[in-house]
Amino acid sequence: MSQFLWTRPESLPLATLVLAHGAGAPMDSVFMDKIAKASAGAGLAVARFEFAYMAQRRSGGSKRPPPRADKLVGEFQKALQTVLDETDGPILIGGKSMGGRVAAMLGGADSLPRRVAGICCLGYPFHPTGKADADWRLEPLENSRRPVLVLQGERDAFGSRAELDEVTLPPPVTLHYIDDGSHDFGPRGKSPATLDSNIEAAAGHIAAFAKGL
Repeated sequence: MSQFLWTRPESLPLATLVLAHGAGAPMDSVFMDKIAKASAGAGLAVARFEFAYMAQRRSGGSKRPPPRADKLVGEFQKALQTVLDETDGPILIGGKSMGGRVAAMLGGADSLPRRVAGICCLGYPFHPTGKADADWRLEPLENSRRPVLVLQGERDAFGSRAELDEVTLPPPVTLHYIDDGSHDFGPRGKSPATLDSNIEAAAGHIAAFAKGL
C-alpha cells in the first residue's frame, strides 16, 4: 500500500474520512482529487490510500485486474488502523465504487472499531455495469454495523435511479441521488448541473451525514 494522501480543512475537522479509490483509477484521479478538496471545504479531513495492486501499477508493475472486493478488506482495515493511531475524533470509511463496496464489507466486521461512525459509498456498484438482472450486491449494506450513506448518480450504469426505485434498500442505508450524474457524478451537457456542482453537493451530503452521527 502506498503513502496516504491527506486533504485537510482549515479548522478542526468534523470527522476524518478514510477514502479508497475505485477499481480502475488511482487515489489521485480527477474524481478523487475533486471529492477530497470539496469534502475538506465542507469541514472533513480526507485520508486517501491505494490498495497494493494499484500502488504496483504506479511503480510500473502489473496492470492485472484488481482482486475480488472481499480480498481487499484486510488492506482497508490496515489503512484504517493507521489513521486511527494518528488521529483523534470520529472516523468515516468509504470509497469510490469498488472502494465503497470494500468499505461496506469492512463495516460489517465484528472487530470494527468504535470510532468508526459511518460508511460513505460514492457510486456504489449495486450490480455489474449494465447488468441489472444480475445478483445485486446488497449483502455488505445489509450486514453493516454502522449507518451507510450512498451517493449515486441518477444515470449510474452500476445502479441507476430508475433501477433503484424498484429495490428496497436495507435500513442502515441513506440514499441521495446526484443530479443527472454518471458513475463519476458527471452530468450531461444539457443538464443545469455541472461536475463541480455535483461534487460540491456530494461533499455537502457527506458533511451533513457526519454531523448527524
